[in-house]
Amino acid sequence: MDQPGELSHFIAGQHVPGSSNRFGDVFNPATGAVSARVPLATAQEVDRAVRAAREAFPAWAATPPAQRARIMFRYRELLEREKDALARIVTSEHGKTLDDAKGSVLRGLEVVEFVCGIP
Repeated sequence: MDQPGELSHFIAGQHVPGSSNRFGDVFNPATGAVSARVPLATAQEVDRAVRAAREAFPAWAATPPAQRARIMFRYRELLEREKDALARIVTSEHGKTLDDAKGSVLRGLEVVEFVCGIP
């Protein structure tokens, strides 16, 4: 069996390893196997993530709608390009069949497409 991957936090646009030395296992519900380990955040890491989100919000709120739409369309293109890989992740994390997982990803794409059309 392969060793489970170790995930990181994502704070202020950067992957940040956890500093607590505490981890939670991510299980594949279909097999029961550990597929990844996720770091458990410290209070300081949570505060840092919340602070980064608060600091980023005013710039996003001030972004003109047309520019937001362009960003969301690029996001949609990325999701479309990676939809098969995303479906495999959904399968391993949720135990869904691959076809069902692909349907979940496509529904997510539909939501992003809807958002792209909001002025």
